[in-house]
Amino acid sequence: VQLQASGGGLVQPGGSLRLSCAASGSSISINAMGWYRQAPGKQRELVAAISNGSSTNYKDSVKGRFTISRDNAKNTMYLQMNSLKPEDTTVYYCNAGSYGGSYYLPFNYWGQGTQVTVSS
Repeated sequence: VQLQASGGGLVQPGGSLRLSCAASGSSISINAMGWYRQAPGKQRELVAAISNGSSTNYKDSVKGRFTISRDNAKNTMYLQMNSLKPEDTTVYYCNAGSYGGSYYLPFNYWGQGTQVTVSS
């Protein structure tokens, strides 16, 4: 499975961005997908995840601002980010994985990362 992330950029506080993650290769084996982010010197953290049946879960700090979705026909996942804050600034990575109960379990399939910068 190969994942290609795109859509990052520079936006002012309160602005919006939409990230995309296109899957190719053995993408029919993908059960769930997720978005992670990692700030320098910190652990990579799960931002949002979505199952094959479109069940979702979010990190508390992005609930109500970010929306994860997927288009299975296009093998593409999205992250719509609204009301962006400076603390959302970092590199975002997409991942392919699975669900164990209500928990997202990442496989070792990662996109290359896309930088999101929220600054005035």
